Amino acid sequence: MPMRAWRACAALCAALAAPLALQAQTPGPRHLDPESPPGAGSTAPVRTAAGLVAGTVLPGGVRAFRGIPFAAPPVGALRWRPPRPVRPWRGVRDGTRFGAQCMQRPIFSDMVFRSAGMSEDCLYLNVWAPAVREARRLPVLLYFFGGGYVAGDGSELRYDGASLARRDIVVVTANYRLGVFGFLAHPELTRESPRHASGDYGLLDQVAALEWVRRNVAAFGGDPRRITIGGESAGSLSVSALMASPLSRRLIAGAIGESGAMIYPTFAPVTLAAAEARGVAFADSAGARSLAALRAMPAESLLDVTGRPGNGRFPTVVDGWFLSGKPADVFASGQGARVPLLAGWNTEESSWQGLLGDSQPTPENYAAAVRRVFGSHADEALALFPAATSEQVEESGTLLAGATFIAYSTWKWADLQAGAGQAVYRYLYAHPRPAPKVPGPNPPPAGAVHSAEIEYALGNLETNDVYPWSADDDSVSATMEAYFADFVKTGNPNGAGLPAWPAYTAGQPRVMVLDVRSHAEDAPHEDGFRFLERFYSAAPER
Repeated sequence: MPMRAWRACAALCAALAAPLALQAQTPGPRHLDPESPPGAGSTAPVRTAAGLVAGTVLPGGVRAFRGIPFAAPPVGALRWRPPRPVRPWRGVRDGTRFGAQCMQRPIFSDMVFRSAGMSEDCLYLNVWAPAVREARRLPVLLYFFGGGYVAGDGSELRYDGASLARRDIVVVTANYRLGVFGFLAHPELTRESPRHASGDYGLLDQVAALEWVRRNVAAFGGDPRRITIGGESAGSLSVSALMASPLSRRLIAGAIGESGAMIYPTFAPVTLAAAEARGVAFADSAGARSLAALRAMPAESLLDVTGRPGNGRFPTVVDGWFLSGKPADVFASGQGARVPLLAGWNTEESSWQGLLGDSQPTPENYAAAVRRVFGSHADEALALFPAATSEQVEESGTLLAGATFIAYSTWKWADLQAGAGQAVYRYLYAHPRPAPKVPGPNPPPAGAVHSAEIEYALGNLETNDVYPWSADDDSVSATMEAYFADFVKTGNPNGAGLPAWPAYTAGQPRVMVLDVRSHAEDAPHEDGFRFLERFYSAAPER
């Protein structure tokens, strides 16, 4: 593949990520009062390995335990070190309030936090459990938030676990370090590490959360042998990475991925040497000539440096410890977690503007953009993603931009997992949100945009007051949440009263289209994804 084509491809991927950050630079995330959690009473104390914790009894009997530390605060000398065990406490810890969110800049306006401010001391998790039962242990869902590894929090309203807990599932959301605090690699960090590794601290936090759940979830009524991990966007990338990591792949019973896998071109991990070079460049930008100087900087100052152009993103790393190889290679070799996978993406993960930018959606502009990206492969791309009219430009451009941004990596993950002989259930989420109550400057999207499915899947439409939800929205949410709950319980989304969801096979791929009338159909655009597979296999990864 010509270098100019690869550079154009890399530029497209960066451009496609930009709208996610730009969707609301102002006013930024919303914060609700952490002093007033909803609830009707206090729970009896539950004993964890580090001490007793008491939470809140919500209407309907669900017990919520918020702000439980699962690792020591990663501050001072523990900044940029793997998570350490939490220090035990005496007495009964108050579990009625969320812990602090991890350090982050105000990027996404659709995030609504209930956390107690922002701090480096942020390694907390939250548990929603059904009312106390005397009999069987319940299945567990450990869910990781999205936000491009630069933003997000386990307290966000859309990730609330109460609705799924009412379906007899123990739900856990966990924080993990973000941005420079979670993903900085540096030669000095590598030298001081007994494992000669640096970076991926945010992913190691997720391993620590998973290990905490394994050790402690039985006290909340959960079964440590039946932990499904799930997430959306960066959370979905994390699920794929945890399935590939030798530290975590044997600790899980199932996986749910909503839009994204850590597979090129979507946030694929780089070599340790490349990540270290990125870290040295950041340190130079911060005016820090040593690791000690970086550790001495206030967290807010480091965060300010990440706001400078070119300083905001840090790659994940094949560090030889958390990741022994790229996830795609691990899955292809059959070494990934041998568990069922439910994964899919949305119909409008990006728009045609992610491909054309400010250019008008004409066939000529579209063809020129495709040729910039795909070089000598452009004719094949144009045949598979045709655009003879402006309407077709918008349709094919949206499909191609979404695939390049995040759908292809999800497709490849599902294909590899099915090829390894595991049960895979693939979906295409097709239900658009209604127009917002307060109209914005642009017309609402025609399709289901990136992250739009979260409230539906987790049963949390009522937590989002931006949209006037209808009976159709309630119906889609009930269906999708039921599929997710059945999958967590059995490794299979099929259940009573639901449209049949066939398992995915490479030879005869079927996909569940999730909409007002959900149905299974032959997977669309498989030829296009196979083309992208050939294209990316020839592309030199950074």
